[in-house]
Amino acid sequence: MRFIAPLFALLLLFTSPAMAGHGSEQGPAKKAVVLTAFGTSYPEALKSILNIKQRVERAVPGVPVRLAFTSNIIRKIWQERQGDKAWQKANPDVPEEVLYVKTPLATIADLQNDGYRDITVQSLHVFAGEEFHDTLVMVSGLRSIKAMKAKFSPFARLALGRPALGMPGVEHPYTDDIAAAVKTLKADVNEARKMDAALVYMGHGNDFFSTGIYAEFQKDMQDEYDWPVIVACVEGFPQFDHVLADLKTSGKKKVLLKPFMVVAGDHASNDMAGGEDDSWKVMLTKAGYRVKTELRGLGCMDAWADLYVSHLKDAMQ
Repeated sequence: MRFIAPLFALLLLFTSPAMAGHGSEQGPAKKAVVLTAFGTSYPEALKSILNIKQRVERAVPGVPVRLAFTSNIIRKIWQERQGDKAWQKANPDVPEEVLYVKTPLATIADLQNDGYRDITVQSLHVFAGEEFHDTLVMVSGLRSIKAMKAKFSPFARLALGRPALGMPGVEHPYTDDIAAAVKTLKADVNEARKMDAALVYMGHGNDFFSTGIYAEFQKDMQDEYDWPVIVACVEGFPQFDHVLADLKTSGKKKVLLKPFMVVAGDHASNDMAGGEDDSWKVMLTKAGYRVKTELRGLGCMDAWADLYVSHLKDAMQ
């Protein structure tokens, strides 16, 4: 199955020549980077996003890097915490940039207002689903703004970097991005192999875009490592029932269960590893499997974080 998403009309804006990166008479336009993540409300899960940010900052020294969260629900939680001094005192390690995190649109607007007109937006999503689509639409809309005099246009250049598993297009085939992602997870397979366990990943997915890319990723993992690797989603295809069917085929009685998400937040803690009857861990245990869970977001892994660094560099070019 090959990944198809209804983004092609918008992609024309990104495969055509980019808006000129020239500044005004004052010199080249000032550069900035915006990292757009779904986000998390779990303070302990922030380390995944912050690790990616640190890797990006090292890759683009001297260029300001800002965070933005695409989830309305998560941003609202952080907004409520801004006035909760007791919560802030109990969580002193949460950086101010997260406590006061904004939408991608507001973050870009703040940078533009501060004189940055060459901005690259790098998606920290796993694949080109709903949240990435909305970011793409927003960026394409901003790119279309033209002043009568070019030097007064809000942006000299505005680009968008593709998510970890890529996006439709010919310049950077998404199949190459999947292959690169597969390479980063060798340690997970080795851990499962030592346990003689099937490696099961829980992805987020969604109900509005094809999530067949998860099935492609699963096949490529199995082909690369010759080991049972199973990927399913909280939302969309494949679902938990597919996990049970694939486990039966694998013949394994043990399961190493990990989140296939940038952060190990609410879904990982509750839907995957929680104690409720509908958590994957509980359902797999009831089905007769011995389950080990690991709450580690993909962003904690430097190799995975560097996928975004690579995509950012492509977009900045």
